[in-house]
Amino acid sequence: MNKKVLLILVAILAADVLFGLYASGLKQPYMEVTFFDVGQGDSAFIETSLNHQILLDGGPDSKVLEKLEEEMPLFDRTIDLVILSHPDSDHITGLLEVLKRYEVLNVLWSGIEKDSALLDEWNNLLSLEGANVFIAKRGLNLSFGEAESLEVFYPIESLEGETIPNMNNSSVVFKLIYGETSFLFTGDIYKEVEEKVLALGVPLDSDVLKISHHGSKTSTTEEFLTTVSPRVAVISCGADNSYGHPHQETLEVLNKYGINIFRTDLKGDIKLISDKNKIYGVSSN
Repeated sequence: MNKKVLLILVAILAADVLFGLYASGLKQPYMEVTFFDVGQGDSAFIETSLNHQILLDGGPDSKVLEKLEEEMPLFDRTIDLVILSHPDSDHITGLLEVLKRYEVLNVLWSGIEKDSALLDEWNNLLSLEGANVFIAKRGLNLSFGEAESLEVFYPIESLEGETIPNMNNSSVVFKLIYGETSFLFTGDIYKEVEEKVLALGVPLDSDVLKISHHGSKTSTTEEFLTTVSPRVAVISCGADNSYGHPHQETLEVLNKYGINIFRTDLKGDIKLISDKNKIYGVSSN
């Protein structure tokens, strides 16, 4: 595959952001979403049908670099979009290494503040990177082509510059759409934020739900789950982790509704492939 030439035309109208992304490589007739097994943390890699590369979170250490090398050509050192759901160490740490090793063209995150060496380093690296930075809030839409888009549902209003007592509840919640298929990413939000998102009346229904907070009992209410109505649930957590994730309560509610469960602690990397109409799943084991 030839190295892609990226042209970004960003137009902001009524909180909509349009990415005009053009790639010189061959178009693939599908989207791939790979949930990396990074231990007790979150990281997912998205490659669109037009070969745009999106990295969501980076896990608790530099393991994400090995994962990216497996997914990206050796000569490709550019990532189109990095999304930080929230700056807890099990989400942000690996992204610091990514910013050092790759050219990142665009960044989406909440912009919150915290007395944290990791967050200080993140902000310093962002200033050096020179990427376009977008602050997540409801109504922000990113388009990657005619059939692919990303819509942010939460935070409801911009949190830029604010200090949030529970950073999990500042997580960026967004829906990734390709044709008739969709994925809902929830970061580490707790039940109280699930309730706020439900109250918005936004289209939460999705084929795939990334279960919040590594399958903790703090999240995934029945009302939220039945509204999303996923066929597949993905839980990102480390094998034999000290938190006991995923909690039995979460597994029971998923089983109650007959939802297929994919866990990184059991399956390793989980790759879901959409052809616009259906989603197919494979894992590294």
